[in-house]
Amino acid sequence: MNANLYSLFQARFGPDMAACCIETQDGLRYTWDDLERATAKIANLLASLKLQKDARIAVQVEKSPEALILYLATLRAGYVYLPLNSAYRAAEVAYFIDDAEPAVVVCSPQNFGWVSQAAFKSGSAHVFTLGDDRRGSLLARAAHHADTFDTAQRRPHDLAAILYTSGTTGRSKGAMLTHDNLASNAKVLHDYWQWQPGDVLLHALPLFHVHGLFAAAHGALLNGSKMILLPKFDSVEVLRHLSRATVFMGVPTHYVRLLAEPRFDRSACAHMRLFVSGSAPLLTDTFNEFAQRSGHTILERYGMSETTMLASNPYQGRRKGGTVGLPLPGVSLRVTKDDGMPCAVEEIGAIEVMGPNVFQGYWRMPERTADEFTQDGYFRTGDVGKFDSDGYLAIVGRSKDLIISGGYNVYPKEVESVIDAIDGVVESAVIGVPHPDFGEAVAAVIVADPSAGLSPSHVVAILKQQIASFKVPKQVFFVESLPRNTMGKVQKNLLRDQFRS
Repeated sequence: MNANLYSLFQARFGPDMAACCIETQDGLRYTWDDLERATAKIANLLASLKLQKDARIAVQVEKSPEALILYLATLRAGYVYLPLNSAYRAAEVAYFIDDAEPAVVVCSPQNFGWVSQAAFKSGSAHVFTLGDDRRGSLLARAAHHADTFDTAQRRPHDLAAILYTSGTTGRSKGAMLTHDNLASNAKVLHDYWQWQPGDVLLHALPLFHVHGLFAAAHGALLNGSKMILLPKFDSVEVLRHLSRATVFMGVPTHYVRLLAEPRFDRSACAHMRLFVSGSAPLLTDTFNEFAQRSGHTILERYGMSETTMLASNPYQGRRKGGTVGLPLPGVSLRVTKDDGMPCAVEEIGAIEVMGPNVFQGYWRMPERTADEFTQDGYFRTGDVGKFDSDGYLAIVGRSKDLIISGGYNVYPKEVESVIDAIDGVVESAVIGVPHPDFGEAVAAVIVADPSAGLSPSHVVAILKQQIASFKVPKQVFFVESLPRNTMGKVQKNLLRDQFRS
């Protein structure tokens, strides 16, 4: 039996191939037959390039139906999909291309100049463009190929995707996910969230992220459900389409912004079945206000690039605010002390996970991979949490200083290295502070040479040229010195307390 993930989805297409599969914000409609034929054309194009079996296809494009079709075509052709955040700048993209050595790179037309330069320098043989307006060299080339394709045979443990996740040292790591990792998680979520015939997904998440690509799109594909694909989250557009959808998945920021809309009420949600939140902590106040305004209780879940989804509040049963719910079926979750022993109920410790959803390791980093797994095979998530007496997991912190702002991961060390390179900066510390909209906001605390004349706006302007906008600090503070302990380590907990307001 072919373990190719595309085969799993393909079996759910239809039964009416002329039915709508994807609808855009502007009313364009793609049928299941369109999806089948379009993925075949792109898969034939990729196959014609005579790539190696494990060839990586790196993609940095804006969200569109064609971007999703490219992902599915990559799976169908048997290659490894490598999505890149569309906000990444030249230096960031160059690192990913150098590290992953993709055979094919697909980028937005407006970025072809600098992306192709980085790609060809690293040995990539092919660079295509794909715009969010159905234009670009990828579709032009694919148009000449046949619209049928025999899905490539793949084994369960063959790679399907590599997702880069930043590291505390500043060096990003490529999490290797197999066809079985993704298929097993899709099946579990399909059952656990009780996808139903006739469900319609309102999709407002990015397609380069675990949440939007795997939790959301996989769910709809596996259920044979239509997706209303919005290019980005816009509360007005979401409200416009809610009456025709049944499922919505978002980050806490999305729910905060929906609550800010006066027209958001129970009548706006009357047709909805399920609201899911993840990628960042959901404030209890938001959880409670949403239930009161909408009549729906948000289902909060827990996942990460290395594991896809690993815990969730139940579809039927109590959904507890401030928790990420129970371990998913087939997933083993534990909270341990420093000595590796299990924590008692309500005792805080390190969260570790084992299951078919857990990745195969970090791309070309065997030593780092070994360090992240325990001797008995559990993956160390780097998160800190506790179980309550009902077995619900609450995440209380992150041992690696990860900042999650608006659903995006920001690692302080990466931002600090860019700040420290600015003329006049002596040293810096990047921290996360509470933010009513983003959950957490990135803030930078800087020690600078007084003669340099640096200002917050000057620092931000420089950073915007070098790193993705979600990593750029929302606030910049200048201090005379950073607090340190007796070992010389910066005490970020003191900085968070000082600047949290």
